[in-house]
Amino acid sequence: MDIDLITNILYAMIRTGTPLLIVALGEMVCEKSGVLNLGQEGMMLMGAVAGFIATWLTGNLFFGFLMAIVAGVLMSQLFAMIALGLNANQVATGLALTIFGTGLSAFIGSGFVGNPIEGLDVIAIPFLSEIPVIGKMLFAQDLIVYLSFVLFGVIFWFFRSSRTGLIVKAVGENPHAANAIGLPVMRTRYLAVAFGGAMAGLAGGYLSLAYTPLWAENMTSGRGWIALALVVFASWRTERILLGAYLFGLASILHLVAQGLGFAVSPNLLAMLPYIATVLVLVMMSRNQGQSKMYAPISLGKPFHAGT
Repeated sequence: MDIDLITNILYAMIRTGTPLLIVALGEMVCEKSGVLNLGQEGMMLMGAVAGFIATWLTGNLFFGFLMAIVAGVLMSQLFAMIALGLNANQVATGLALTIFGTGLSAFIGSGFVGNPIEGLDVIAIPFLSEIPVIGKMLFAQDLIVYLSFVLFGVIFWFFRSSRTGLIVKAVGENPHAANAIGLPVMRTRYLAVAFGGAMAGLAGGYLSLAYTPLWAENMTSGRGWIALALVVFASWRTERILLGAYLFGLASILHLVAQGLGFAVSPNLLAMLPYIATVLVLVMMSRNQGQSKMYAPISLGKPFHAGT
């Protein structure tokens, strides 16, 4: 395996892992506040179709990404209105959101299937992008990849050092105690859900506007579910989400690597690796529920009633 092939594999790993990183970071913030939103797949698809249609009609990629984020936020607030405002079951509401988003995105985007657009250009940072192996991987990417690095750093700092991050964690651990000392529990949860929706919409927009600049039904291919498993796999830790996203990204492109190396392995079997890894992660976590509960927010998925 020559150095050029390794460089290209690492480059593709970062690009493939970027939407997983973005949506998983958003879901982690949401879950840290005590809200379990299983609607990531639906929000990503709505972000993907809204961003693509906006870009197709206006020719402006920035506007497309903005509309993708708006679509994700609107979908997330639909979830929040039902799950938080009406105290409905969060699991059932999230699943309904995914089904709704999948169907609505297919309906809205039916007239735009297969229409290509010009995606984001690569921005190569002078000198740094010429570093062997890691130069192309880290410093010759598009704008959203660079933004994902910034988002990771900000969220890492947010939970490690900021007062607002401590408030989010307090609300997720014990909302009644947080409410008793005057913390805005419901406002914090609504904002956390909105942020998760914005990140899911951005991740969906990245798929349709940069990664594969076109719209196709169900183009997320289960990435929303993988991101949900990734948050659990990472034990709700920001740095582990970064590592896990790129590992899943690498697993997603192994079938292309095997074909390039000439291995006589069915590409369909290798394409199953990310989903097999997701199932294995969930099985391992379910076998050690004590460890999982130790890291998970205590009030995750539990409704909050201010009067109780």
